[in-house]
Amino acid sequence: MENYSMMLPHYSIGADIYNKIPEFCKPYGKKIIAIGGHTAMSVARPLIDEAIAATGLEILDYVWYCGEASYENVEALQNLPQVQEADMIFAIGGGKALDTCKCLSVKAGKPVFTFPTIAATCAAVTTVAIMYHPDGSFKEPFFFLQPPVHAFINTAIIAAAPSQYLWAGLGDTIAKYYECTVSSRGDELEHYNAVGIQISRQCVEPLMKYGTKAMEDNKKQICTYELEQVILAVIVTTGIVSILITREYTSDYNSGLAHAIFYTLTTLPHFEETHLHGAVVGFGVLILLLCDNQMNEFERIYQFNQSVALPVSLEDMEITAEQMASIYPLVSSTKDVQHYPYEITVPMLQQAFAQLAARNQQN
Repeated sequence: MENYSMMLPHYSIGADIYNKIPEFCKPYGKKIIAIGGHTAMSVARPLIDEAIAATGLEILDYVWYCGEASYENVEALQNLPQVQEADMIFAIGGGKALDTCKCLSVKAGKPVFTFPTIAATCAAVTTVAIMYHPDGSFKEPFFFLQPPVHAFINTAIIAAAPSQYLWAGLGDTIAKYYECTVSSRGDELEHYNAVGIQISRQCVEPLMKYGTKAMEDNKKQICTYELEQVILAVIVTTGIVSILITREYTSDYNSGLAHAIFYTLTTLPHFEETHLHGAVVGFGVLILLLCDNQMNEFERIYQFNQSVALPVSLEDMEITAEQMASIYPLVSSTKDVQHYPYEITVPMLQQAFAQLAARNQQN
């Protein structure tokens, strides 16, 4: 067997977890460049500054991540003098900000620590950055071996964030289980792949149990056990699964039909400006289950989506049937479904969308 290494995430979680920053960061130097979204940094900055006061750690600057996870923006950040001077990177915000900083970490050879301020994706702990073209259309996954050194998951900040982000996180997290179990079907799996796929069930069950309550608590901006369990599922469990099933630096098991639908929809003008990644992926799970003839699971996820107002129809995403039909060929040809146990065809998609439309008419 070929020699290989696996590096799994380190994380801390809690309402006052930034107090742990000195403990985990001081071994890596003193000078920090903080990069993230404007809103995220405005929320996290006072708490970070307080946590590192009189510790010997120094924030050189807080810098906007430039608004898109693109190689062009990574290069622009890498050329900043304060980035070049820094010993480490603090990545603050949501998925695109974190992925930008993770890519920058690899390109610049500097350790990165993540500070997720929303629970919409597992980007805070994974070994992949989803990269886009400057216009916002999907480009490619950028893989690397080392996850962020440590993730500081502040539940108080996430609880106070707009609930739409956790809402989107529910859809993205549920997809992990269904996509990797279908994509890996029939394969002889390496140990790490097999472990990741077995763990992936935990991307669904906690959400089924706690998801509705967690959404209610997020809307009330209160930290509860249920909300914490969902945050852990969205960020940590899904992230661990992602690392284990992308060890070969491919998306063979880490993606599938739900993501193929999302990525092709980003080719529609302005679509991604108004629709969150996870919410669309959560819709795509319904089509995945119909194509795979998992009718009991389809009904379970359909009812869950309804309970938390995730999309269950094209109308929910402001897409016409004609627009969707125009990209069926793109869906069937994406890399995300090339490792499926069967071919995703245009007629198969037509049938699945017709079945979904018929189910919606029953409401």
